[in-house]
Amino acid sequence: MRSTAINVLVRRCNDTVRQPGRIAGLSRRCYASNAKPELTSIRYKVRRGPYASISTADVRFFDGLLDSNRIITDPEECESYNIDFPKTVRGSSQLVLKPKTTEEVSAILKYCNEKRLAVCPQSGNTGLVGGSTPVFDEIVISMKLMNKILETNHLAGLVTCEAGCVLQDLEEHLATVGLMMPLDLGAKGSCLIGGCVSTNAGGLRLLRYGNLHGNVLGVEAVKANGDVVDAMNNLKKNNTGYHVKHLFIGSEGTLGIVTKVAIQCPPLPKAVNVAFLGLTSFDKVLEIYHLARKELGEILSSCEMMDRISLDVPISNLGMKNPLTSEKGHDFYMIIETSGSHLAHDEEKLSLFVEKAMDQGIIEDGTLTNETTKVQYIWSLRERISEGVLHDGYVFKYDISLPFSSYYEVVEVLRKRLRDPRIIRISGYGHIGDSNIHVQVSIPEYYEDVAAQLEPFIFEYISGHKGSVSAEHGIGFKKSKYLHLSRNPSEIEMMHDLKKLMDPNGILNPYKVLQPITATA
Repeated sequence: MRSTAINVLVRRCNDTVRQPGRIAGLSRRCYASNAKPELTSIRYKVRRGPYASISTADVRFFDGLLDSNRIITDPEECESYNIDFPKTVRGSSQLVLKPKTTEEVSAILKYCNEKRLAVCPQSGNTGLVGGSTPVFDEIVISMKLMNKILETNHLAGLVTCEAGCVLQDLEEHLATVGLMMPLDLGAKGSCLIGGCVSTNAGGLRLLRYGNLHGNVLGVEAVKANGDVVDAMNNLKKNNTGYHVKHLFIGSEGTLGIVTKVAIQCPPLPKAVNVAFLGLTSFDKVLEIYHLARKELGEILSSCEMMDRISLDVPISNLGMKNPLTSEKGHDFYMIIETSGSHLAHDEEKLSLFVEKAMDQGIIEDGTLTNETTKVQYIWSLRERISEGVLHDGYVFKYDISLPFSSYYEVVEVLRKRLRDPRIIRISGYGHIGDSNIHVQVSIPEYYEDVAAQLEPFIFEYISGHKGSVSAEHGIGFKKSKYLHLSRNPSEIEMMHDLKKLMDPNGILNPYKVLQPITATA
């Protein structure tokens, strides 16, 4: 690519972004935002576990423990805690508790364990596998009020905070001291850090900074019996015995409720550049990824792909604009982001990379920018896919990992398998840099026969191609019966042993991750 061509493309992107967006597509498609999903227990034919039912005496106890405004019993208010973000599962909890301290969480769990009352820990409720919503009448323990930032050490690059801190709030706070969160998600405006840790969330920066198992230095968590496990640590290296924190990272609230975390935070980059590229095939996507790793090296921070149908979601349903103005469009799109300390150096390096890719015929079109508003707009095209597809109706969302050889093939296989006129779209997008693809199948409303065509087929396909049935959103409720496709029997047996040891009565987030266990006498 010649430098003059790059300038033309940048101007084209800038002109496109300046155009005001409008919400489109709402009238021609069913947006099921106000429709309540069927009760999870009925749709999935689940049997309630051997737990006690909430009594008036129980409510009185919690009323004495918490302020009255931190106890929700009104059915309408409870409903928002019973339904997940994509509106695919619904519980019937009649009680929501909102603790402010670890001591309150401890007292709640101690009482619930003694009374055999099941609980459902809940953060931002932005997950996709039903892991943070009740299945029956479990008591919801909302962590939203535990939102204090406790300490920021800019020298060590460390933040210590309570589990209820919103990811975006942490990001904005850290920016004031020249740091950033190693984690970035499309749901950062509503997801809570405790939920991110409990699900070992991945996100857009995993290629550069790795997952939370490596970035979380310490955790405080409360066990089912109310005991507090203080595994808070501020050291990057602490090789002393078992790493207890790892029991809670990714366990989805089934072994304990995370109340505090200490996270290693990298320096805030001084220069961020983004390339938005159009390609003809998935083979070209792989070529670009390989070239980016080779040419961009240490400044490469994100590498994302979207197929044409995925990009159509924010364009058709949210009124956004494609930065590339080619009339015929492209079958695939990529976002390449670099983060570094020298603007001119990084900009030149990315420009040379794009020029080389165009000279080799790997990409058809592209645009570069380092202007903050333009960078945010390009990223919003990717991040708002999950939101925009809900305007289609009901969405089957699959967060999976596959080897590159079968990474996009899963989408093509589903398109051949599902030739149902009720299907609105089958699309794929995701983190090509860590083999994580998000597959979406949208239909006007939930159809059991469509679900039967998808599951267990897609999970068996993934297992047969040596992939993972869950890449970054966890197992939750929806995938618990498919855990064996990604974990061997000895691993699952050890998971059950840990569950029995740490939660013998099975009160913590029952029906999630593992198949229900029998409570002890």
